[in-house]
Amino acid sequence: MASAAEQLASNLNFSTFAKAEDLKKRLWFTLAALLVYRLGTHIPLPGLNPEAYAQAFRGQANGILGLFNMFAGGAVERMAIFALGIMPYISASIIVQLMTSVVPSLEALKKEGEVGRKIINQYTRYGTVLLGTLQAYGIAVGLESGNGLVVDPGWFFRISTVITLLGGTMFLMWLGEQITSRGIGNGISLIIFAGIAAGLPKALAGTLELGRTGALSTPLILTVVVVAIGVIALIVFVERAQRRLLIQYPKRQVGNRMFQGDTSHLPLKLNTAGVIPAIFASSLLLLPATAAGFAGNTNLPGWATSIIASLQHGQPLFMALYGLLIAFFAFFYTAIVFNPKDTADNLKKHGGFIPGIRPGERTAEYIDYVLTRITVVGAIYLVFVCILPETLIARTGIPLALGGTSLLIVVSVTLDTVAQIQGHLIAQQYEGLIKKSKLRGGKRGR
Repeated sequence: MASAAEQLASNLNFSTFAKAEDLKKRLWFTLAALLVYRLGTHIPLPGLNPEAYAQAFRGQANGILGLFNMFAGGAVERMAIFALGIMPYISASIIVQLMTSVVPSLEALKKEGEVGRKIINQYTRYGTVLLGTLQAYGIAVGLESGNGLVVDPGWFFRISTVITLLGGTMFLMWLGEQITSRGIGNGISLIIFAGIAAGLPKALAGTLELGRTGALSTPLILTVVVVAIGVIALIVFVERAQRRLLIQYPKRQVGNRMFQGDTSHLPLKLNTAGVIPAIFASSLLLLPATAAGFAGNTNLPGWATSIIASLQHGQPLFMALYGLLIAFFAFFYTAIVFNPKDTADNLKKHGGFIPGIRPGERTAEYIDYVLTRITVVGAIYLVFVCILPETLIARTGIPLALGGTSLLIVVSVTLDTVAQIQGHLIAQQYEGLIKKSKLRGGKRGR
């Protein structure tokens, strides 16, 4: 079956794509939805002084606001109606995932299949509303505390800001679900991808302008381009890498017939945690600098100012803590999303076993052993991919458009979307082969 699918995939061409009407409709719907999202990032929040806010944002661009601005596609920089972006939904999803491993009732729901998944998704939406409301209210209060940022401060501004920003987040959540069901790819991931990719042309033009004026040498720019291509190739290789454990199923008898035992594989991704460790580590390290910026550096004691200065981008302490946090969250999140004991129990329930390993507890221990070893490699890979851009920025001063976190997101989403497009094309070819076989069968019958 796998070889037939691989043969079909190798035969895909432009004519196959031209015949895939359903795929083309899905692609057009995805592009239209992303266009709506990009338009929303340019609609400003009412009641703000644009010039005063732009000046205030430039002072906080290197903190956590800059990270949120990257994920929101520049909406934070303009304080648009989509300024919260999809981050409250992602945070709620992560919190619910963590709770399913701690709360027995949620863990039981997770095992109930489609019904349990729908209930958990509903809890995630409730969490999104709660987190979005708190964040939107915090933004409103923060804007009012600035000098001249809000034209008419008061409860009317706070309530309208909460409703507008929360409505923007809920609309993006709905839009992402529509893309997933009616378009191509994961809708939430594509929205983040579109936001990051929207900043690439401006960053590239700025880099070329620095090269034209002599601020950056041509060999340095070429070196950075070569390094970026190498890192992208590494991400593609590792994100597609798997450690496959051989699974065997015994012979079984159905009636008077004896069926031969089957074999399959249990795929374990080299980077099971994905991009979550990099997001968590960046957010935690940027929180002190952002809080100090809002409080005002002049009001802080000397020791606090020294620590915050050491946690700036490119500083040795920042690099060390960044790498340690990424490695920690890589193991922590992998332990949350993958349970070796459940996997071993499912294999035992269906009669499957790993050759040479006793089913049950010993199988769970073996899977955990293999998963821990490959997670070490995955954590080293994440640390390298995220630290390298920070090192280049600190040593060369070049304004890199893609940091490690955003680079991981862009490449991973691209791979996932391309895989789904190929899946639709393969399904199209299968349908064509089935129709041809039916026509031939009908002619022979005549």
